[in-house]
Amino acid sequence: MNAALESTPRADGFRMPGEHEPQQAVLMAWPERGDNWRNNAGPAQRAFTAVAAAIAEATPVTMHASASQLELARSVLPANVAVVELPCNDSWMRDIGPSFVVNEAGEIRGVDWAFNAWGGAVNGLYDDWADDDALASRVLSLRNEGRYRAPLILEGGAIHVDGEGTCITTAECLLHPGRNPGLDQSQIEGLLCDYLNVDKVIWLPRGLYNDETDGHVDNILHVVKPAEVVLTWCDDPADPVYDICRQCLATLETEKDARGREFTVHKLPMPGPLYISEEEAAGVTPSAGMERAAGERLAASYANFLITNQRVVFPLLDPAHDDQVKGKLTSLFPGREIVGVPGREIVLGGGNIHCITQQIPATGEN
Repeated sequence: MNAALESTPRADGFRMPGEHEPQQAVLMAWPERGDNWRNNAGPAQRAFTAVAAAIAEATPVTMHASASQLELARSVLPANVAVVELPCNDSWMRDIGPSFVVNEAGEIRGVDWAFNAWGGAVNGLYDDWADDDALASRVLSLRNEGRYRAPLILEGGAIHVDGEGTCITTAECLLHPGRNPGLDQSQIEGLLCDYLNVDKVIWLPRGLYNDETDGHVDNILHVVKPAEVVLTWCDDPADPVYDICRQCLATLETEKDARGREFTVHKLPMPGPLYISEEEAAGVTPSAGMERAAGERLAASYANFLITNQRVVFPLLDPAHDDQVKGKLTSLFPGREIVGVPGREIVLGGGNIHCITQQIPATGEN
């Protein structure tokens, strides 16, 4: 592993670009856990393959797989997807991979956040997360890029940045006792400013209902571009998301971004509600941390999409809303092709397309 730099991105003039900015590649990890992905991860592997194929039409994709899965991954993924052997405990690249930062000279480095399986001893989803915690360092070592080891337990899905000084997160997640109980909100905010090189952190109260990540922001909101976001929306007063999305909207309506701009908020319909079927639950190996019971509400959201070069890849989740969402995204991303990929198998594991991908920003050399 490469030694961590002793400074911070902010001190060195590096910033995390917005997802809407140009990218050189997208990283993913191959699913195989039988206690998270049903039927020995076969359906999830097909879903990940479809996502990788959709992204690779616009941006190069590298899939990381364990030694035991390497041959299978290579045999089913498209030829234009690179496959690299690298172990991980599960396959949420957004949360375990590095957050990449760039400077004006075209250099790129990575932020390696501490990882404890979404809660550690308090409410972590599995007991052994050593490979997940080491993955960012290993990726940066393979890529021969500098590494900042942040003194903060954080997953990439817990933050969105606009590339112009603003970070959006949720208090539900970052202030959860399973993350950083020794740090208060102002201390966490200071670390986000140092390691993302942002000037303002906006705290939404909560994330999506029944999200086992403790309310990751990327499952309820997405940054379209600076000062413009999409927000998951529910109009059923009996649904818990009804109050959650209104609390988020109230925050966005009273806050301004780092450059003093008011937010334009676009509402995305909530799919479903969706629930795990008996057949789906029966295919999962029981484990202590991850509950996959028939009838459990899924944390399904159309906001969990990936913006990449010339494309937005979004999850198809509900025939009643899929076309409406595609139309909305088409209007919000002129010049980008909107591509839907079946997302149910991914949400069964606890996330979606944004959660299983991590973009590497382009530099002046790309």
